[in-house]
Amino acid sequence: MKVGDLVKIVRSSIGIPIGTIGLILETRKVDNTAPFTDEIIYHDVQLCGLKKTRTVRRMPRDLEVINGIS
Repeated sequence: MKVGDLVKIVRSSIGIPIGTIGLILETRKVDNTAPFTDEIIYHDVQLCGLKKTRTVRRMPRDLEVINGIS
């Protein structure tokens, strides 16, 4: 997944149902300081199809790419 990909939310949270569509605006990598763990990746996703457009932060496991360029 990368910036510009259209994604679908596959794991619901408060106020964001499964199937909500969004656009990845930014990808962030955070180095975890705990031993034996990899870096953590977050995507800032601008959601659409809700009453109010908003941006949320989600992990790759919570998203499914709908339309992306490989």
